Amino acid sequence: MEELLERAIVVGVNLKKDKHFDYGLEELHNLATALNVEVVGEVTQNLDKVNHAHYVGKGKVDEIRAFYEEADANLVIFNDELSPSQIRNLEEALACKVIDRTMLILDIFARRAKSKEAQMQVELAQLQYMLPRLVGLHASLGRQGGGGAGGGLQNRGAGETKLELDRRKIEDQISKLRRDLEHVKEQRETQRKQRKKNGIPVVSIVGYTNAGKSTIMNQVLAITGQMEEKQVFEKDMLFATLETSVRQVRLSDQKEFLLTDTVGFVSKLPTHLVKAFRSTLEEAREADLLLHVVDVSNDEYRYMMDVTNETLQAVGVENVPTLEIYNKSDLASVNYPHVSGNNIWISAKDGNGIKELLEQIRTHIFADHKMCRMFIPYDRGDVVSYLNEQASIQTIEYEEDGTLLKVELKQADYERYNEFILDK
Repeated sequence: MEELLERAIVVGVNLKKDKHFDYGLEELHNLATALNVEVVGEVTQNLDKVNHAHYVGKGKVDEIRAFYEEADANLVIFNDELSPSQIRNLEEALACKVIDRTMLILDIFARRAKSKEAQMQVELAQLQYMLPRLVGLHASLGRQGGGGAGGGLQNRGAGETKLELDRRKIEDQISKLRRDLEHVKEQRETQRKQRKKNGIPVVSIVGYTNAGKSTIMNQVLAITGQMEEKQVFEKDMLFATLETSVRQVRLSDQKEFLLTDTVGFVSKLPTHLVKAFRSTLEEAREADLLLHVVDVSNDEYRYMMDVTNETLQAVGVENVPTLEIYNKSDLASVNYPHVSGNNIWISAKDGNGIKELLEQIRTHIFADHKMCRMFIPYDRGDVVSYLNEQASIQTIEYEEDGTLLKVELKQADYERYNEFILDK
């Protein structure tokens, strides 16, 4: 068991009677837990507008300080993004380390990032966040408790060493990361163009963090008999997956599509982070079909759907055909597996509804496939061989001069082998 190094008081300001305020605070607790931070108390305040100097009112600052000392805490976490001056003022008034929701999410991303690209994206977001906050953050370094390997907040990646650099060096590093990420983006573009050229449809899984996206991906791979090593990482925790996983799925009738898994969303996802991960999220923009996965067992699932849609819109993902996948139906006491239009109720954990999901995917992405009869001369055995691999052959007859096929094939192949088609 890891030693808990941070004990935190969380602070939330309910602006203009926000109906999702309680859920936002619950989410903050979960984000803190994801970093092995123990939440020992909570302070809230209702305001029409935030206090320019301390975010909360002066009296509330005193209340936080008293609570903080009584609970023997060593950290205060605010549920919103604070300005550089607010962090500075709060740390002076409370005489302790203060962080905001953005810093918390950035630190989680820094720990979860495994691929070089994800690490660069997180570092870029951290540096952009820290640049205007250098003065306040320098002061906060002196108050940092813990920081050992066991847990707590470590400001990893763009941490203490980066904060010791001057502004110019940080700006240089931001420029370098942008150039490197642009290079990765170009490589991704090349791969996308190649996929389009090959005519393989792309299905992209999107949704709130911990909705079950990776579980669905693994169940699809399992039901289609894909290799064990193709499985993607899944765990019941926030932001378990940051990397985009791409897997090729082959159905029983030889049809193929690419399935991609993207980073999960959360409310108040930091703007810098969304921008930094933009190129990764653009995978969804180029998809032929989106699977919007929703944890229907959560009372706030409609709000989660709104957050996901808003985030997708922010990175330019619009007008892509979408299936709404209501996952964890077993916990929501709803009828499943069940299909109604573009809505599907499933339980990915036990595999119920995955067959129905695959059928819906098939209907959407292979709508342009055509059934036809083809006559292929024996000296064009390469065509028959290709169709065996890439199309769905219904019947095959060998005649005196060639092979007669009844076959279902994609539009691109229909046009490519038009000369062999009998019933145009």
